Amino acid sequence: MTDQGQTSKATPDKVVIQKYANRRLYNKATSTYITLDDLAAMVRQGVDFIVYDAKTGEDITRKVLTQIIFEEESRGPQNLLPIQFLRQLIRFYGDQMQAFLPSYLELSLDGFIRQQERLRSQFASMNPPGIGAYEEQIRQNLALFDRAMKMFSPFAFRAEEPAAAPAAPAPAPEPSKDEIAELRRQMLAMQEQIAALAKK
Repeated sequence: MTDQGQTSKATPDKVVIQKYANRRLYNKATSTYITLDDLAAMVRQGVDFIVYDAKTGEDITRKVLTQIIFEEESRGPQNLLPIQFLRQLIRFYGDQMQAFLPSYLELSLDGFIRQQERLRSQFASMNPPGIGAYEEQIRQNLALFDRAMKMFSPFAFRAEEPAAAPAAPAPAPEPSKDEIAELRRQMLAMQEQIAALAKK
């Protein structure tokens, strides 16, 4: 595939990065070779980019971002992803609720991002600095996220639904359209709760 074909798949506001077989990364916007550290810096600066395999034209942005996370986690000792979180994440692969987890994680992270500046100012204003208020905020967030996560349990979800006409029980390996719609509604409600909490 030609460079023109690769560029056409990216939106105008995205920087196009090509990855070659020798693992070298080429920034087409600056016409320079870059490293994973450079890409990590671009992410922190809010630069939106898309990475293509230079040979096949495949979009490998997700793979490269995952590789960046792997490199960051390997450096330690300050790791971002707890071991228990990684174990739980692995368990969701192949699970029937796998399709819902990305949206949940996005909502959770969005709520944390909304609160981070307020948390930083609270932490900086402590005299002497401490983590009591920060830990309390974390406990509140965890309680909120725990309630939201219970929505992903089919049994808990059905228990919260209003009584319906009696029907013969039947196994449902995948959520129905009505269940999906209700789940989305509850996730939006959770997002509103997070936003309200961030304004306090």
